[in-house]
Amino acid sequence: MKRTSLPKAAAESADLPEPLPEPALEDLQLDAIFGALADPLRLTIVRKLMLESEAYDHPCGWFGFDRPKSSLTHHFKALREAGVLRQRQYGLERRSRVRTEDLDARFPGLLQLVLAWEPSDA
Repeated sequence: MKRTSLPKAAAESADLPEPLPEPALEDLQLDAIFGALADPLRLTIVRKLMLESEAYDHPCGWFGFDRPKSSLTHHFKALREAGVLRQRQYGLERRSRVRTEDLDARFPGLLQLVLAWEPSDA
């Protein structure tokens, strides 16, 4: 898996840690993204980030899910490895953001489908 990262000057100027390993834009695969988004919790994570995110990154606790940390870590890792999220390590916590620009460039309209989705109450 190729890694992408921000240009060194951009990362330093924003005082942000480097992103964790993720697929490069050209390596994003629709089947991997669909596989990650097939889980309703993961789809909820991405939708919530897109609808309610104001700051750059959010830790797992921001989401308010009543799940074990290990379970959430697994879901966030699946989204990052598929190329849906960008994660950065801040001390002991990882913060996440949707790779909006990359996903819109590679798969136009995909994120609009995520935004249009509404969780079922079932």
